[in-house]
Amino acid sequence: MYKSAGNLAELQWPELKMSKNYLLAFTTHPDQAAAIAMAKVLVEQKLAACVNIIPELTSVYRWQDTIETNTEVLMLIKTRHDQIDALIETIRQQHPYELPEIIAVPITYGLEAYLAWIDQSTRAE
Repeated sequence: MYKSAGNLAELQWPELKMSKNYLLAFTTHPDQAAAIAMAKVLVEQKLAACVNIIPELTSVYRWQDTIETNTEVLMLIKTRHDQIDALIETIRQQHPYELPEIIAVPITYGLEAYLAWIDQSTRAE
């Protein structure tokens, strides 16, 4: 009879922790300067523990019935689930786009110490 080995990721990498408390949010900006300015606001307000900025990606999309192609900057934002509403509101208030891309996906697994650092870095004092 087959016996379940449990959670494979946790068996292979015991330092990984499964959690539903953390999110990876994505947004794009028109340029590096705007992305850096937004990242600093999010980290200073403790809405994000870390923001990675990936320069010069090409986006192809339909906007107002026209196909557009633009160079943008992608932001990867590590945060907690309970911070997402405030993070979205901050991005919407300060974003230069009429309709900013804001997508968040759960961080299913993460290094336990790293997830603890996200907690520490995003906690209100």
